[in-house]
Amino acid sequence: MSEKILIVDDEREITDLVALYLRNEGYQVFQCYSGQEALEVVEKEQLDLAILDVMLPDINGFELCTGIREQYTWPVIMLTAKGEEMDKITGLTLGADDYMTKPFLPLELVARVKAQLRRYKRYNGGMENDDNVISISGLVLNNKTHECTLNERPLNLTPTEFSILWILCRRRGEVVSAEELFYLIWQDEYYVKSNNTITVHIRHLREKMGDSFENPKYIKTVWGCGYKIEG
Repeated sequence: MSEKILIVDDEREITDLVALYLRNEGYQVFQCYSGQEALEVVEKEQLDLAILDVMLPDINGFELCTGIREQYTWPVIMLTAKGEEMDKITGLTLGADDYMTKPFLPLELVARVKAQLRRYKRYNGGMENDDNVISISGLVLNNKTHECTLNERPLNLTPTEFSILWILCRRRGEVVSAEELFYLIWQDEYYVKSNNTITVHIRHLREKMGDSFENPKYIKTVWGCGYKIEG
């Protein structure tokens, strides 16, 4: 069965063009031009990924992303206006996994869709020849069920947040650079150095874990090198 992808943008030319490229790759695509239409599709269909424009005529993309994250963990890619850095940070903080800045090349968006779906399947479908549960100082991750608890308290993580935490825990004691994390998650590096995606996700993880930035217990920053988890 082909993956189901939702595209939400009130600029019909963009939606139609992206939908054409995705359908050519074999995906089943749902096109919406407002937030309300999108919510109806989210409720009816078992989606695998959503592409959300920030600026919509009714519900904005941030509200839509928040609503999706209350129930679902599949990837979300935000579309933001050129130069709107705060939109990118806000989207990632609310649970988006990636973002594209308009104008963009449809083929690049398709590449990111593939990378997100590949990573989501990898970290939610289990990994062959690997243990699927990691426990470090009260932090427990189950790679098969995509569940994470901290001192028996469930953490509601996005797919990307779970992936970052899983990699750091698997390599406990080692420093992993932001560039390497990006590559391990998306299996791509042609746009790695052009954004602060990993930094924002790390910050959001610390907030959910109640971890201090100044003196973190779990995710530690090694300045100029990357991040590590000890335990």
